[in-house]
Amino acid sequence: MNIPEVFWLIPAASVTALGMAWFFFRQMMKEDEGTPRMREIAEHVRRGAMAYLKQQYKVVGIVFVVLALIFAFMAYALNVQNPWVPFAFITGGLFSGLAGFFGMKTATYASARTANAARKGLNNGLRIAFRSGAVMGLVVVGLGLLDIAIWFLVLSYFYNGDSMALITITTTMLTFGMGASTQALFARVGGGIYTKAADVGADLVGKVEANIPEDDPRNPATIADNVGDNVGDVAGMGADLYESYCGSILSTAALGATAFAFNMDMQLKAVIAPMIIASVGIFLSLIGIFLVRTNEGATMKDLLKSLGLGTNVSAILIAAASFVILYLLELDNWIGVSFSVVTGLMAGVIIGQGTEYYTSQSYKPTRQISESSQTGPATVIIKGIGTGMISTMIPVVTISVAIMLSYLCANHFDLSMSAESISRGLYGIGIAAVGMLSTLGITLATDAYGPIADNAGGNAEMSELGENVRHRTDALDALGNTTAATGKGFAIGSAALTALALLASYVEEIKIAMVRAVDNGQIFFNSVGEVFDPATANMVDYMEFFQVNLMNPKVLVGAFIGGMAAFLFCGLTMGAVGRAAQTMVEEVRRQFREIAGILDGKATPDYGRCVEISTRSAQREMIFPSLLAIIIPIIVGVLLGVAGVMGLLVGGLTAGFTLAVFMANAGGAWDNAKKMVEEGHFGGKGSECHKATIVGDTVGDPFKDTSGPSLNILIKLMSMVSIVMAGLTVAFL
Repeated sequence: MNIPEVFWLIPAASVTALGMAWFFFRQMMKEDEGTPRMREIAEHVRRGAMAYLKQQYKVVGIVFVVLALIFAFMAYALNVQNPWVPFAFITGGLFSGLAGFFGMKTATYASARTANAARKGLNNGLRIAFRSGAVMGLVVVGLGLLDIAIWFLVLSYFYNGDSMALITITTTMLTFGMGASTQALFARVGGGIYTKAADVGADLVGKVEANIPEDDPRNPATIADNVGDNVGDVAGMGADLYESYCGSILSTAALGATAFAFNMDMQLKAVIAPMIIASVGIFLSLIGIFLVRTNEGATMKDLLKSLGLGTNVSAILIAAASFVILYLLELDNWIGVSFSVVTGLMAGVIIGQGTEYYTSQSYKPTRQISESSQTGPATVIIKGIGTGMISTMIPVVTISVAIMLSYLCANHFDLSMSAESISRGLYGIGIAAVGMLSTLGITLATDAYGPIADNAGGNAEMSELGENVRHRTDALDALGNTTAATGKGFAIGSAALTALALLASYVEEIKIAMVRAVDNGQIFFNSVGEVFDPATANMVDYMEFFQVNLMNPKVLVGAFIGGMAAFLFCGLTMGAVGRAAQTMVEEVRRQFREIAGILDGKATPDYGRCVEISTRSAQREMIFPSLLAIIIPIIVGVLLGVAGVMGLLVGGLTAGFTLAVFMANAGGAWDNAKKMVEEGHFGGKGSECHKATIVGDTVGDPFKDTSGPSLNILIKLMSMVSIVMAGLTVAFL
């Protein structure tokens, strides 16, 4: 296999991203961290965050060792697995964990520096917070492309000359996506439980019962709350979008290998095309990052506009670049495939704008939630749930249109449903997901910016920096709430397109497993008793062989189980937050009751005890829901076969996507409705309306930061597990 020279753009882009991440990190570290009190608070948060992450990696490490041994047994003893899978699985988890670690390390150093910069002006604070968030974005895309480039070169060397080389290489590479997904789910669930246990405890007892401000140093849970922002929204989000990014590129590469299987030259171009688009996206994201700035006294709309300028310029540039890239690659139907990329980019922008509309206090839905606080917390909750449900319409319709458009653009608008038409159309859907994620370097920067700004506000409050500084950090924090909600919507939307592409990749992995089984002497017969040859069969043949249609009860049962899995997973994670928060509430009440002088500011709360409660609860509670996502696809595959798994993945995708959007947007709207009251509307801080919105925000916390964002990993992890376990499923046919 002759690897074209353009391939070397991929590792070059990776090194550039990592180099710029290091540059932004060093630039941030040169800034002043502020007063001794600011440094002390930042150090408390840093130690707590690193202690939690160290403990989490110990637990996840044990899980990875066990799963890697199982995969090794399947590969070397049972011969139902590719021998590279155990190693690919481990590297996927390792790189995903590294992405979260580097992003969180940066965030914990950036928060006090952002607060200190806000003493000078709003733009200074925004610049430090945003470029520190950019470290996360650039580390994720840099490590992702580095992992992909290394594995592609290694596998190309070992499979050189094989007739199915590119199909085998791309489907094998998909399995490191399972490692990334597994690590991401533990990071998301564990971090989400940690942060929301502390947040709920701090809000309910501190703000509602004791009537003290958010992030007040008298609140025992305030350090744990600030630690939680980093372990959940930074480390968790980084690991999450790392696996989305890699999953979209790898699934598209696998679909390209299939769609152009009978043209070796075109097949290689189709495989590397998504990698090249992602590489160019890194350089264009850097342009967008340098465009983000604002003026003193900027309103929320001004701040959103400044971030929007960076992300929209990057999106427009990558849309134009896609046409050039695919033209120079001389990819078949390059114009149609380029429009598929544009479709994905436009879908990402529309979902982001829709999320902003439903979650920003600049718009009617969130303002109406604030107004409903005048009649108590019940109406706040009712209005928030209704807003969240209504908000699902824009993302669902957008993704549906994007799926159809990207499918039709890539296959010459052919609706014949022939094998070639389907394969090329699915490639279009996959590359639309790549388009949506191609500017992840800047998109993730806007998301990671949120918890940095939140921590900066906490540091300003605890350090008593003054009303004008707190006003600036509150503006940055409110912007962060909206960008975090937009980032979650973006992550969920990309997960839907990626999961659909993975569904097709699952069929390809089944094909490889069946070919391996035939080589070992197994014979397959179709429904009329004829011998089925998996090596020559196409996508339509496989659908007929496994009877994947709505009249097959296995498909319907699988779909029901998939839908149930999304709700079961949410119920378990919400329950975990509830139990952890209850323990936290009791601890905060105990400290207020037993440690004399806390509320007078004469005694120091036991912050360490609250950090310990959150850490212990997160480690204990994250294991069962996370393992469930791995176990369900295996059981369904063994009991219901390929048809059941296809139903499971479709049911999980549709229910999980809609539920995730609802939870993320409802939670974001509740949070910003509270922020709006805190700005002085409807009685301001300490009023009955304020307390009502705090209750709504408390309900929304696990919605938007634990269960909701974990769902996009769930739907992809179930797909990844199904792909990795395809050999086991075939063994039970």
